[in-house]
Order: sequence, then C-alpha cells, then structure tokens
Amino acid sequence: MELRVLRYFLTVVREENITRAAQVLHITQPALSRQLTALEEELGCQLLVRGKRKVSLTEAGLLLRRRAEELVELADRTEREFAAGGQDLAGEIVIGSAESSAAQLLPRLIEPFLREHPLVRFDLISGNADQVKDQLDQGLLDIGLLLEPVEVEKYEFLRLQQTERWGVLLRADDPLAAKEAVTARDISPLPLLLSRRALVQKELASWFGEDLEQLHILSTYNLIGNAVHFVERGLGCAVTIEGAVSAFDPNRVCFRPFTPALTVRSVLVWKKYQTFSPLLAHFLNHIKVTLRHDKL
Repeated sequence: MELRVLRYFLTVVREENITRAAQVLHITQPALSRQLTALEEELGCQLLVRGKRKVSLTEAGLLLRRRAEELVELADRTEREFAAGGQDLAGEIVIGSAESSAAQLLPRLIEPFLREHPLVRFDLISGNADQVKDQLDQGLLDIGLLLEPVEVEKYEFLRLQQTERWGVLLRADDPLAAKEAVTARDISPLPLLLSRRALVQKELASWFGEDLEQLHILSTYNLIGNAVHFVERGLGCAVTIEGAVSAFDPNRVCFRPFTPALTVRSVLVWKKYQTFSPLLAHFLNHIKVTLRHDKL
C-alpha cells in the first residue's frame, strides 16, 4: 500500500466523485480508477460504491479512510520535522487535552516558548482521556494532558500541582444545589450520568462504596458537553470533575463537590522509548524547567 495511493483514495472520498478527484490530482480519470481498483484488489475487499453521480464508502472503505488519514497525517508531520531540521526551531507540536482546569496551564507553558521560537506552531486537540491516549499511541500526538489514573507503564509523565475535585453537575433549581457538598447517600438514588472510562468508574465505585450496577445509571458519556443537556432537561445529574464544567451557564446548572472529597491530579504524558525531534525535545525540556521553577 503506497502513501501516494492513500492520498488518491482520500481525495476521492473528499470529492465524492472520481472525475473531480482526478482533476484535483492532475491525473486522468482512467488512471485514477485503475489505482483504486488495484488498491481494492490488494486489500481483498470493495472500498467504494460507484454511483452515476457520486461514490460512497463501504464499511471497509470507512475503516480505510480512518487509517489512511492517520498514516498521511503522520507522514506529513515527519516531513515537516525533517524539513525544519537545519533551521531555527520550527515545525508543529500536537498536544491532546482532556477536559480539566489544568488545560489553562497550556497557554502559560506555550507563550514563553513561542516568544523564543516564533516559527513553531501548536495544534491543540480536545477529547476524552481514552481518545488522547489512543492518538498518543498512534504517534498522532506529541504530548497529552490527562487526569489520573493513568497507565504510566506506557508513558513518561510529569505530575502537575493542580488537583481536580470530583462532584456532580445539577440543575440550578435542584434541591441538592442548596448544599455546599453532596454525599453518596444524597445522589445514589438519582439517575446518574457517568464517564464511560473503566478506570474512572472503578474510582467512583470505591467512593460510592457499592457496585455501580446497584446505582441508577441513566447514561454514560465521553465528554461532559454531551451530558449537560440531559442535566438541563432534569433527566439526571452528571458525575464529573469541577474543571470540566466551568464554562457552563451557572443560571442553568451548578457543580457541587463530593464529601468526603475525591480529588485527582493532572499529568502531562508522552510515549516512552521514542526518538524525539529536536523541536519536541527542546519543548519538553522547556516544560520541565518551567514546572520545576514556577511550581505550575
């Protein structure tokens, strides 16, 4: 499977038409069709459904699109890193961040680095912790900002000073909103929305002091932004960290921490045993020095 052919395939997917894709690629339509047919033969499956006016993807085609996007992005980043090798520090650093108040630390780390190296560009990716870890493992991210617990055997990491409080997101007019903090007894009978992460659910089960199967779990979620709509409708309350909900309208929803308190720390992580580009090595050293001296 050649990278060039994967680029052809992605262009066809984007244009939804082989003729238009051929024009974009500056090759003939028959030549592009032969490349696509050869790709299907190489993989042993049909990738495209060829209609009169447009093409669509089969299930196998959807899978290849995801993998091709990852491979092409990784190849492009590698080319940019080598192209910048003989110049002043330049290129791109990709950082993935889960929802937390620790994300506010990123501008404080990046700003002085950019003053010294203005040719550097950052790409900030948001997602839940599992998505960030998956992209780290695939080499699509350089650094991840995660909440503990983290499987540290796979990553180098720096533990940050900030702590996050676990609690519950409620409608602003919920009777529990009158309390400064909520107990397991307060919320155990209520319909709950929980993070779908297995490690988080294990931590929460320990705090509740019972098996999660005994609770009334309305839904799981990957990002709290999806769950807040359920809370606003009064369908349930969402178990979350405080830093993930700071942007929500306090006239509609409110956060109340757990008592006894359940807190977690944030960590910056990157893959173990990888060879760093000069740019990434320099930025990681900048992070370590900054965290050591400024106690961020």
